[in-house]
Amino acid sequence: MKKHTLALGLVAALGFSTTAVAGGAAHSIHVYKSPTCGCCGDWIDHLEENGFDVTATNTNDMGKIKAEAGLIPGLGSCHTAFVGDYVVEGHVPADDIKRLLSEAPKATGISVPGMPMGSPGMEMGDRKDHYKVILFNKEGQTRVFAEHN
Repeated sequence: MKKHTLALGLVAALGFSTTAVAGGAAHSIHVYKSPTCGCCGDWIDHLEENGFDVTATNTNDMGKIKAEAGLIPGLGSCHTAFVGDYVVEGHVPADDIKRLLSEAPKATGISVPGMPMGSPGMEMGDRKDHYKVILFNKEGQTRVFAEHN
């Protein structure tokens, strides 16, 4: 976190955009997942292919992780991750995570509820379900952050 803060401070001092930093610097993300979940591994591969530095922890108590993360009912999926000060729940595309970090809204995090086909890690041939990425806060408020077809 200190490196991220320092980088943003340097960006502000030098007048570069945060988009330039987001495009070139790797973001560290910590993923908690079930040891038997294959789609979680595929999502981790997606993150790594998109420049994230991923640490993965297998756990058999995802309920506890989700509760401690402040995840609100209805937004759950199979894995929970932490990047910067945010929670990332489910099969959120890497570009949406980068946007979250770049825009830095006041929120707890973002989620792709359930496991929609065609989302990163849930690819199944040409099938691509329409799905939404939901921004949420600790008060239980939500709004659509992104939509994907």
